[in-house]
Amino acid sequence: MSTQLRTDVLVVGGGVGGVAAALATAKLGRQVILAEATEWLGGQFTSQAVPPDENAWIETQLTAVSYADFRQRIRRHYRDNYPLTPRAAADPLLNPGLGHVSRLCHEPRSALAVIDQMLAPWQSAGRVTVLLRHEPVAVDTTGEQITAVTLRRPDGSDVTVTADYILDATELGDLLPLAGVEHVIGAEGQDATDEPHALPVADPLNQQAISWCFALEHRPGEDHTIDRPAGYDFWRTTVAPFWPGPQLSWIDVEPVTLSTRNRPIFRGDPGSGPADDLWHYRRILAARQFTGTAFADVTMVNWPQIDYWQTPLLGVDDATRATALDGARDLSLSFLYWMQTEAPHPVGDGAGYPGLRLRGDITGTADGLAIAPYIRESRRIQAEFTVLEQHVGVDARPPGAGSQIFADSVGIGHYRIDLHPSTAGRTYVDIESYPFQIPLGALIPIRVDNLLAAGKNIGTTHITNGCYRLHPVEWSIGEAAGAMAAYCLDRGVPPRKVRTDHTHLADYQRLLTDTLGVTLGWPDEIRRHRAP
Repeated sequence: MSTQLRTDVLVVGGGVGGVAAALATAKLGRQVILAEATEWLGGQFTSQAVPPDENAWIETQLTAVSYADFRQRIRRHYRDNYPLTPRAAADPLLNPGLGHVSRLCHEPRSALAVIDQMLAPWQSAGRVTVLLRHEPVAVDTTGEQITAVTLRRPDGSDVTVTADYILDATELGDLLPLAGVEHVIGAEGQDATDEPHALPVADPLNQQAISWCFALEHRPGEDHTIDRPAGYDFWRTTVAPFWPGPQLSWIDVEPVTLSTRNRPIFRGDPGSGPADDLWHYRRILAARQFTGTAFADVTMVNWPQIDYWQTPLLGVDDATRATALDGARDLSLSFLYWMQTEAPHPVGDGAGYPGLRLRGDITGTADGLAIAPYIRESRRIQAEFTVLEQHVGVDARPPGAGSQIFADSVGIGHYRIDLHPSTAGRTYVDIESYPFQIPLGALIPIRVDNLLAAGKNIGTTHITNGCYRLHPVEWSIGEAAGAMAAYCLDRGVPPRKVRTDHTHLADYQRLLTDTLGVTLGWPDEIRRHRAP
């Protein structure tokens, strides 16, 4: 028998966008159920173990108040609970790992602790109910409305939730096929979008690689070599046509120029300052920032060598999807085994680093890998408005024009258009974009009235997904979707009416700016800026 629950807003997917959506909905006075398929909330921050990819202005007042609060809470978590050196403790821009990829490289568990803190008061007030390990398996619809979503627990029992508004914040847009919502997978073609970097014709099976991340520390003199993975020989010898050699190598491809490069794991002391190597890139704990001898450097492996591009996840049957997930895990473990046993040292004749030790305690697993794979590309709704390369790409815009201005903006973001190698054999597409806005029309499906996209499943293309998929942008998308649901419930109007009615749109945008502290537009000098 299925348990029956009722709420104002159901958020399916507890990743970055889902958490932000639940917080916004609760702050605006509505009850929300937040359902997550894994055991951790936080998505990219936590269960996928990806340090945040952020824009150059993330430390300024342009950043949404709630996301800035999340970031400051991360720093406070380290100051309050870790034995920081006096210098690290006094640093207002504390970066626990001193990693290159972000100004705030931190452990997944730290993000999880902060997310729990941010949700705690709303859970105590009865406005937020969190359902962990609840996976969507069915959706009931009547006409243009979703009437209920069925979630399955690990024991096989079901929970059926009815809600006025449904927000899909899942990593793969899981509600879209279940509800029969029009959507796109893979790559659109130039014949449909005219995007300069799109494929000539659409290829639904052209999807960005996934990566199964893991945390490592290095203990020289010790042996932590794992068992030889089943697919090791395959990964050690197989060469993709667009890659300069086997993935089990220090040789990879520079994403912008597509030139071959050689980046070993170490070029110097892992505990030292910045180095042009893999270890420092996504380091999440820098031992020299902590007192005593208990701490070792810890880095997060999300490097090109573990990009899995053999098989797509979407548009395939369940068995093929399972094969892809198993393959991604096997690739990550094979790369680790290669590093432990065969990897050449940059200086001298040595090979292998057996002291590399998996830190599954940091990722929350027994096998040492992240709880879930890092998903870069979701199903995407056919939206009232679709963001094209012509709206945000530097080369696709008139010279010096900056990004397109959207009158229905619900937030801002910036990242390069960064597409990893694809399951159809296409190499990197990494091109400049201008700082951009998030249009409300991209969150609204063309047909269903009470569903909103709240993550990477918004109305972007395969190309523009490459700059709208990052942590702070996904947070802003979720926050806008949660606020929209609350606004529509309070006013008794559907989202598409808010978008087309000037009065409602202005009132909703004031709710975002004045109540939630969201920035809707970049200063013009930044909007036209060609940031690295």
